[in-house]
Amino acid sequence: MQANERPPGSLARRREAPEPIASRLHLAGLLLIGVAIAGLGALAQHGHPSGAANGQLASHSQTLPIYLTAIIMDWALFYYCWAGVHRSGGSLWSLSGGRWTSWRGVAVDLSIALPFWIVWEGAAYAVATMLGPDSAKGVASLLPRSLPEILLWVSACVTAGICEEMVFRGYLQRQLHALGGSIAAAVAGQGLVFGIFHGYQGWKHVITISVLGILFGVLAAWRKNLRANMIVHAWADFWEGWLKFLVSR
Repeated sequence: MQANERPPGSLARRREAPEPIASRLHLAGLLLIGVAIAGLGALAQHGHPSGAANGQLASHSQTLPIYLTAIIMDWALFYYCWAGVHRSGGSLWSLSGGRWTSWRGVAVDLSIALPFWIVWEGAAYAVATMLGPDSAKGVASLLPRSLPEILLWVSACVTAGICEEMVFRGYLQRQLHALGGSIAAAVAGQGLVFGIFHGYQGWKHVITISVLGILFGVLAAWRKNLRANMIVHAWADFWEGWLKFLVSR
């Protein structure tokens, strides 16, 4: 084989990798945003916010502002990714992989979402059990209690399901796949970044969330769209963040 020839397998893998949907500089910008958010999360964990009770991140009086901040930040990240894709000639569907075109498609994605959520829950429990008790500051005081808080919490969960899937599985995973040529590395890489973005919950939660992000990445790579991902993500946030505690009372 001559020096300038590529092995057939390498050529096949290169053909399978998608084209980048934004510039490398734009991708670097997203990663820098992640570093900044991780730094703020570390400050939240090691600081002593006024009004905090029992070592929690904040008092319940801060619930609505924190929900609103989370919603705004998710949409801002989504807009950042969409703007980079749009500037490179792509569209919203470049991130999502397409929309529903029939009720049959909705039913298929729902039938996939339910068993995947069960696997997701099992993985979360298994990783948390292996890591042991967590001394990080919790956010139990921020769970919704009043009707306005519940409605805003639901909005935050739906926002996370849409925006975070677009950002991490729609944008980041595809960018990493395009630049590195390996879908496995792309799935693992975006999962790690996904966990780091949640650094405000403590390092053990970062590990758990990274594993869950990898599971989401596997689902996106298999389905080649984010519809089932969005359903599971929004429901998992709603269940884990509030509904499970309500049911278990």
